[in-house]
Amino acid sequence: MSTALVEAVNAALATVIDPELRRPITELGMIDSVAISDDGTVRLAVLLTIAGCPLRDTITRDSEAALLAVPGVTAVDVDLKVMTQAQRDALKEQLRGPGGQRGVPFNQPGSLTKVFAVASGKGGVGKSSVTVNLACSLAAQGLRVGIVDADVYGFSVPALMGITQPPTRVDDMILPPVAYGVKVISIGMFVTGNQPVAWRGPMLHRALEQFLTDVYFGDLDVLFLDLPPGTGDIAISVAQLLPKAEILVVTTPQAAAADVAERAGAIATQTGQTVAGVIENMSYLEMPDGGRMALFGTGGGQSLTERLSAATGKDVPLLGQIPLDILLREGGDTGQPIVLGRPETPAAAALSGIAGQLAAKPRGLTGMSLGLQPR
Repeated sequence: MSTALVEAVNAALATVIDPELRRPITELGMIDSVAISDDGTVRLAVLLTIAGCPLRDTITRDSEAALLAVPGVTAVDVDLKVMTQAQRDALKEQLRGPGGQRGVPFNQPGSLTKVFAVASGKGGVGKSSVTVNLACSLAAQGLRVGIVDADVYGFSVPALMGITQPPTRVDDMILPPVAYGVKVISIGMFVTGNQPVAWRGPMLHRALEQFLTDVYFGDLDVLFLDLPPGTGDIAISVAQLLPKAEILVVTTPQAAAADVAERAGAIATQTGQTVAGVIENMSYLEMPDGGRMALFGTGGGQSLTERLSAATGKDVPLLGQIPLDILLREGGDTGQPIVLGRPETPAAAALSGIAGQLAAKPRGLTGMSLGLQPR
């Protein structure tokens, strides 16, 4: 067998990405063996993390496609095996560091992940839809994005993104499902059907802590937390577990909604967090004649930014105004975010514009090691 063909086969395998870990299977120690016959048949043995890997078919299909694209390869036979405990331990150590240590990776001094906690004063303002569309817009730009659905009682992110598969467990490490390039974890992935979650404060804190420590998100550029409405247990836990998280406040133009949303943002004065900005949703309805109908009034978002700026002593910008659009609702019902399914619509354009502003936000160097030594 020619050396060129062997090198081409190895190069092709390096393009096969594990759908959960989002890294090449060659880097993850998932290649058990590769054999190339004289007739061009490649026999590949791949090591799965667990026997019941839900994406085994995806790995097989992607491996076959990558290898069949190599000139000289006539057929591909993929044999799926399972890692031993020692191999899984080695994988966890590779992903998490020496000893497979646990902890909140986004709090590490060298972390470059921007963390945004999406909050609202009351329910029904479209906070989860905004979160999902912002995340998908950033992922479409090539950023590595994750979502923690921290609304334990009212979880909705999996449905909004069309996710039906459960997370994969590798011992004590949880691999989140991926949709549209976004890694997602939600309590809704661990309950049966539409079963309600009736937990008190300590259990809510423990669930959020487990999402941040046991779930392997990898190196993210942006992490969104979809918070429940108000300033209850989860908002306090986020401030404790992710003290550098910035708050995004979602409101409608209605004065009453803005009044309640002010409390969700003003919590930053007590927790020491930063308010990244205000997003006004359902700002207006575009009419067939080109006019705009302000169904929920006007000025709520701008008024909220002024009040939060005064309360926090820092400039809080109005990041954008999102119009009402039936396609936004339909995209949520079908699990296809509007920024991907109908990017030409005004609502999608407004959401993409907000996402662009978040992507452009610089990450502070406070607490980071610059690797400099005095001489």
